Amino acid sequence: MTIGNLNSLLNFMGRVLPGGNTVRPFLQRLRGVKIGESVWIGEDVYLDEEYPETIEIQDGATIATRCTLIGHTKGPGKIVIEKRAAIGAGSVIAYVAAQTLRIGEGAVVSAGSTVLSDVPPFTLCGPARIKIYGSVTVPFREAGSVEQFRRGVRPLKPRTTAPLQDSKVNGSETA
Repeated sequence: MTIGNLNSLLNFMGRVLPGGNTVRPFLQRLRGVKIGESVWIGEDVYLDEEYPETIEIQDGATIATRCTLIGHTKGPGKIVIEKRAAIGAGSVIAYVAAQTLRIGEGAVVSAGSTVLSDVPPFTLCGPARIKIYGSVTVPFREAGSVEQFRRGVRPLKPRTTAPLQDSKVNGSETA
């Protein structure tokens, strides 16, 4: 078995085996990820397979289920999750250039976030709230094609600046 294959096997086992504060951190340490004490790594967390040494997770940090940390883009950089920081489920953390990306001490990254730059210590950050684009008249699974689904989407009507008023208030006419 080559070093690359062993690294891949350890990464896979570190994603699926139980033991968020025992087995998973132990297996990731064997790969070269720098992990402090009392770290929690959730299920199916992907820590850079090609450059595991680019990731540092400090004491007391938490990485929730299904997060992805990529420590290389056109060469290795570094991701540091500082002490007691928490990364919410489904978040993606990736550096953009040969730099160090830091999630500051005690910071909280909410679920579903994409982090491409530093997060200051003791801050809460996350993605914008979901936006509604229109109403669906043909459910996706029932549409024969994507084009049929698109034709069935009705855009939302723009909101007016003032709410519409009824012509009658308490049974009397209004001007």
